[in-house]
Parts: sequence; C-alpha cells; structure tokens
Amino acid sequence: MSNVFSQNVATSAADAEKIVPRAEFRVFGHGIIEKVRERMWSCAATLHKARKMPAETYFLSVNTTEANVKVRDGLLDIKTKTGETPEGYEIFQPRGKFQFPVSKEDLATILGHLKVDMPLDMPTYSIEEFIKMARAHAQLSPVSVEKMRYGFTVDGIICEFAQVWFNGALVESACCESENYAGMRNAVEALGLSDLPNTNYLKAARRVIGME
Repeated sequence: MSNVFSQNVATSAADAEKIVPRAEFRVFGHGIIEKVRERMWSCAATLHKARKMPAETYFLSVNTTEANVKVRDGLLDIKTKTGETPEGYEIFQPRGKFQFPVSKEDLATILGHLKVDMPLDMPTYSIEEFIKMARAHAQLSPVSVEKMRYGFTVDGIICEFAQVWFNGALVESACCESENYAGMRNAVEALGLSDLPNTNYLKAARRVIGME
C-alpha cells in the first residue's frame, strides 16, 4: 500500500525496538474477500494497490505461537507478540531483520525466539542451510507462504484482503491494523468482520499444516 509498509531492509534488534508496533485484527477463511468487497464501498474505502508478494518461508515452532519468524528476499524478519489491546487486537513488536548468511550468534538469537535448541558448529549459515536444518528438527516446520494482497484504507486505518497459499493450500484473509484502536474497531465493524475470530498468520499456518 503505497508507503504505509516498512521497507524490507536489514535492521538491528536495537533499531527494531524503537518501532512503534501496530495492533492487528486478521481473519482467515473462505468467502471473506467477497464479504469485504461488498462492504468496503459503503464505508468510503480508499484503494491503494494490489501486490503479488515474493514467496516467503515461515518457521513454525511447537513451543511458541508468539514468535513470527519469516524469510523474504533473503531477509529473516522477527516479530514477537507483546500483548493485546482491550478489544483483543494483537500487538507484535519488531525484533530485527537479519541478512543471510547469518552468524552463529544471530542464528542462536533467532532460535531463542522460536524456543528451540539446535547445535551450531559453523561460523555462518545460509538461508538454504537454515531451512534444511529446520526441516530436520522435530520441533520446527518451515512453511511456504505466497500472498496476493489488495490494500485499502478506511478512515485512515490500514486494511487489506488477500489470497494466501500455505504450502499450496489457498485460504482468504482480511486485516485491519493501526495504533488507533478505536478507529480499528470501527473499520472492523464496517467491513463486517467483527463476528470472526482474530487469527494471525502463525495460527492460520499451524491449522493448515496440522500443527494444531
């Protein structure tokens, strides 16, 4: 959506801590896109653009549902859940973006967020090596994710609907996100999504692959 998304560039953990996190309300299922399209015109939505995202790999851990760890364009991006708003919207704080190849120390940090142990005996690791290690680990599951996103705003609230493929399985999604929680609530209700459960990417991916 024009310039409302952060650039996909490496950031340190210290720099990531300075980013003010947005709260997010997201839903997954089928028939969601048609529902949103029917409602968005009546709530004066402002269109931005459609984006076919580069393929991503999410790393799911059986030990946590609060670490969003994914790779896109050679960068590993970490966000961790820090809380929820009174409305139940989830808040994920950026924890940094790591450029591959990563050092052993950085990979240890990444694994720490995923709450898994793994022997690290090389000074650096490529993304291919990390994915191979994750696939062989009993507590990790790399998941291929593709997205076709359609961005818009409702009274300044960032929104989207999207087609999402988890390991090739297609589901639909819609989302509102902002630091303005009251505005988010209004947008969620206007789009007819308030009766659906708030489900982030991690939970949706876990359900699709049978992790929960």
